[in-house]
Amino acid sequence: MPGLNLFVVDTNVALCASQKSHVSAVCVKSCIREIRKIQKNGCIVLDDGWRIIREYKNKLSPSGQPGVGDAFLKWILTNINNPARCQQVRLTPGSGGEDSFQEFPDEPGLVKFDPSDRKFVAVAAAHQERPPILQAADSKWWGWRKALHNTGITVVFLCPDDIREKYHKKIFEVFERLHSRSEYPGTGIGLATVKKIVDLHNGIITARSELNKGTTFDIYLPVQNT
Repeated sequence: MPGLNLFVVDTNVALCASQKSHVSAVCVKSCIREIRKIQKNGCIVLDDGWRIIREYKNKLSPSGQPGVGDAFLKWILTNINNPARCQQVRLTPGSGGEDSFQEFPDEPGLVKFDPSDRKFVAVAAAHQERPPILQAADSKWWGWRKALHNTGITVVFLCPDDIREKYHKKIFEVFERLHSRSEYPGTGIGLATVKKIVDLHNGIITARSELNKGTTFDIYLPVQNT
């Protein structure tokens, strides 16, 4: 149906709207606003195997109470057979297990993409309109945004400040790689080592990123008077 405002909605958008996730008040309001816009004049895209709905039902209440995200699930179930509000696409199982789909993009940068989230990407890729995926505060998606963009998948980050903060904390964890080795070489211990050294000197290290420009790391060390 042409002219529809189509979206794939990650579960954490509904969770944040229902204040079931640790995010800022700004993030909660953003998620609530987007959900209400979909309910008013949008259309959600799901898989016909109900994989996404099952995940919704595991984390939200189909009764529609007590939060906005719960009401969103009830709205989906009420409109599941209305193509102007809910559209379903068929996913073809892949050879890598229950979270593997042939529609998932064959992109080196997505090899380690979270298996439990692959269904959202596969649904967006399977639909002829390639609807955007609404994402709230899952920092893993921030690291994959470039690889997803390269395959024609658009991710709309509703809580950019929250997700950047979580992402920057994550990059200092040992063996934590936010990109595949095909994109950037490394072992995942460099920044963790730097942070450990800074911590031992009672210092602080911060990170600031700008899309398509790079990341700046600032190190602050206390001055010792002799």
